[in-house]
Amino acid sequence: MKLLVFAHTPPPHHGQSYMVQLMLEGFGGDARNRKSSPPHPLGLECYHVNARFSRGITDIGELQGTKILLIFWFCLQALWLRFRYDVKNFYYVPAPGKRVALYRDWLVMFLCRPFFKNVILHWHAAGLAKWLETEAVIGFRAATYRLFRPVDLSLVLSRYNFADAEKLLSHRVCIVNNGIPDPCPDFEKTLRPHRRNRFEQRQRLFNGEFSGPPITVNILYLAHCTREKGLFAAIDGILAANRELAHRKLPLQLKFIAAGNFVTEAEQADFNEQLRDPAVAAVVSHAGFVSGERKEQLYREADLFLFPTRYLGENQPVNLIEAMAFGLPLITTRWRSLPEMLPPNYPGLVADQDADPIAAALVKVLASESGELVRTRFTDNFTIERHLATLAEALHRVEE
Repeated sequence: MKLLVFAHTPPPHHGQSYMVQLMLEGFGGDARNRKSSPPHPLGLECYHVNARFSRGITDIGELQGTKILLIFWFCLQALWLRFRYDVKNFYYVPAPGKRVALYRDWLVMFLCRPFFKNVILHWHAAGLAKWLETEAVIGFRAATYRLFRPVDLSLVLSRYNFADAEKLLSHRVCIVNNGIPDPCPDFEKTLRPHRRNRFEQRQRLFNGEFSGPPITVNILYLAHCTREKGLFAAIDGILAANRELAHRKLPLQLKFIAAGNFVTEAEQADFNEQLRDPAVAAVVSHAGFVSGERKEQLYREADLFLFPTRYLGENQPVNLIEAMAFGLPLITTRWRSLPEMLPPNYPGLVADQDADPIAAALVKVLASESGELVRTRFTDNFTIERHLATLAEALHRVEE
């Protein structure tokens, strides 16, 4: 099966671009670069148009004249590949409910769709259906329907996404979880004993059986440092939890490290202003953007992952999958697809970004979860091998 992949790979680096990169690598890369290689075992030939409209995170969703020119350039590449290699299947990642991003999608569909037999949408972002119904004007909604639907195949990450796929009258909808290479393949030998030991230590403390020196618990936030992603809600929750622990006279203190870039100068200024308070600076720090060994070190040294996001396009974020792979107990919000990622009745879900519920969840999860349950959830549902096999099976159905 030949597939025209109209999507960008990093940079800029975020979950969607990373998953596109993993898909291309998993299916053997751009077929133009492996002409003499044998057919891929999963039966896919990908022809890639690296449709990179933004140079960095701050450019995403911004209206710029150069982006309009890029749309025409990328579409021209797609049409050349269509006829040069007889590629009839068009793979595209649609935008969430953002007006400027949808302008881009309209133009791409208008220019490319008539020349391809099948259109495949991969819903990495969520919320378009609700946005069209509740915020978009009638003309905007009508244009989206006219240029998109019907869709031959929609790939969704969860049951929550079905609303987006059904809004565009998808002929077929398949659930395909995200998946990544295991970042902690030595978990059983090295990290599981450490997680168990830290958990048993916390249990003794909460049961009043601990008599040693005060314990420091490391809480990790790893994402773009924005209010919408939950950075400031996480800080407020940490401070509230520490006050509660002090009130209960428990020898336990939470320390918070945020890893990731700030997207706006205003939010960075707000963060720096909070650090002027000595009480905040004593328990909160910023590691900046991390990758490679430093990123792995933070995951290994953390005791809990905190991500109270309310980001508009949040769906199945890679950072949560990575935290699960490292066996980290985690706290996140009941937002979009996030509850479906976790085990049933998992105690680490909060309704919103209020500090008190986050603080209560922090105390509860630290006392009740070792992290082994979410590690099992990762190995059962979010490995790269499972992701690629399920994705390939779904893609082949479009040509049945």
